[in-house]
Amino acid sequence: MIPEDSSDVVRSTELTRFRLAPNPGPMSLHGTNSYVIAAPGSASTVVVDPGPLDGQHLQELADAGPVELILITHRHADHTAAAARFAGITGAPVRAADPAHCHGGSPLKGGEVLHAAGVEIRVLATPGHTSDSVCFHLPHDGAHGSVLTGDTILGLGTTVLDYPDGTLADYLASLDRLEPLGAATVLPAHGPMLPALDKVVRAYRDHRQDRLAQIRSALADLGAGAGVEDVADAVYADVDPAVRPAAELSVAAQLDYLRSGGSTPW
Repeated sequence: MIPEDSSDVVRSTELTRFRLAPNPGPMSLHGTNSYVIAAPGSASTVVVDPGPLDGQHLQELADAGPVELILITHRHADHTAAAARFAGITGAPVRAADPAHCHGGSPLKGGEVLHAAGVEIRVLATPGHTSDSVCFHLPHDGAHGSVLTGDTILGLGTTVLDYPDGTLADYLASLDRLEPLGAATVLPAHGPMLPALDKVVRAYRDHRQDRLAQIRSALADLGAGAGVEDVADAVYADVDPAVRPAAELSVAAQLDYLRSGGSTPW
């Protein structure tokens, strides 16, 4: 699902298309996937995560159809930097869980059901990557539905917890919330689409379990009071220096989880 020509708005599922924003990097991977949602024949669209301030990117999204609504999965700039400008271009309101990123629209609430561009969109509160992270479930998008997962589930690699705003306890609870959606198609904000959300969730949970085991082992060697940098040296010894800060955030989140009495019920 990585388009050869990033200027294209590419079909991803029956009800969605996407455009890859021109913002590749160590944290954004190939770039941010901005999604366009619309039922066949709809006179309007919904755009999710308009992404960075790039004029061509925004124009391509606007040209995909008259925009009725703009939705945000979470607060990070690679998803939100262009939101206010895109609202100005299209006249559409921006809705996010964080009121700071709403422009002419009300804050999103978990459990809310939206109807726009001929599509039913269910809002799922999925904190963990950030405290304001949400996913968008399209239950009628194909045989098993689809879920726009933002950075809660990625198409490549695993999710960074933006600690202390994002916590491991919240993230594990969010994985539990997503798994019952079964074989829904995963439409991530970074990387390719994936089949079977429930299988991806289980793989993510297994990864967290493995990391927690490594953290426990490191603490056994270094002492229970070991700091983030020392534990990161032990657990993420081979990590690319470009993503070392993200590794330290994940270690901090996992140490907080363990030291606050968190357990792994797998």
